[in-house]
Amino acid sequence: MKLGVNVPNFGPGTRPDVLRGWAETVEGLGFDLLMVSDHVVITPDVAEQYPAPFYEPFTTLSWLAAITTRVRLGTTVLIVPYRHPLLTARMAANLQQLSGGRLVLGVGVGWARQEFEALGVPYERRGALTDEHLTVMRRAWQDEDDYRAGNIPIWVGGGSDAALRRAVLLGDAWHPLRFTLPWLEERTERLAAVAERLGRPAPELVPRVLLRITDTPVTGEDRRAGEGTLDQVMDDMERLRRMGAQTVLLDPYQGDPDETRHPERAWSMLETLATAHL
Repeated sequence: MKLGVNVPNFGPGTRPDVLRGWAETVEGLGFDLLMVSDHVVITPDVAEQYPAPFYEPFTTLSWLAAITTRVRLGTTVLIVPYRHPLLTARMAANLQQLSGGRLVLGVGVGWARQEFEALGVPYERRGALTDEHLTVMRRAWQDEDDYRAGNIPIWVGGGSDAALRRAVLLGDAWHPLRFTLPWLEERTERLAAVAERLGRPAPELVPRVLLRITDTPVTGEDRRAGEGTLDQVMDDMERLRRMGAQTVLLDPYQGDPDETRHPERAWSMLETLATAHL
């Protein structure tokens, strides 16, 4: 099973040299994938969780493509309705070429109502717009004389029935974020049922899990996958592998923006897991 890392591209401690440090750490430890998040306007609802500065993902990943040589690069997740689909298709295709075919495009519908308002995008239509934009993007990528996109994998985020249907119809993989294992088991069964009803194969499972290694076990029904002692985390990885996950994205961000000032703490945790797993 391959492992990737979600890198904070936001917050008071995030600077170019810190992003370089993240990239060198992720690739140096042998991880397979580096992904970043997406916001365009840091409205109050966004700032509560992802404060400025916020480094735009395509710009950031293009720069990191020149710093790295092996690790795949991606978004977790790109908010599809925020940009014209042909602009997104163009940027993704260019990044795919510039990185040597290393792009993974994780996508989602978005949640920040104030950000949608600031961008002039109708919040109520975000699901329909996402479906429309993904269809346009895939059609554009078929133009090999212009876009030359190659095979850009699309990982569809979200856990709703609409997201599962989107993953089956428009995605290469389903990319659920930070969950409990019982929830994932139920949703995975639901995904298989949706795929069967639509007469399509179920997409690959590529989850993003919280990574929080603790000294003592974490118990309780609300324990999320990737949270607990090293033994608990390793057991979670094995359970995900048995569920069919061939790639798991680790998210070491605990939710406090001040963490971005001290990335060494996350790097140490990643080294611990890499030593045990890779």
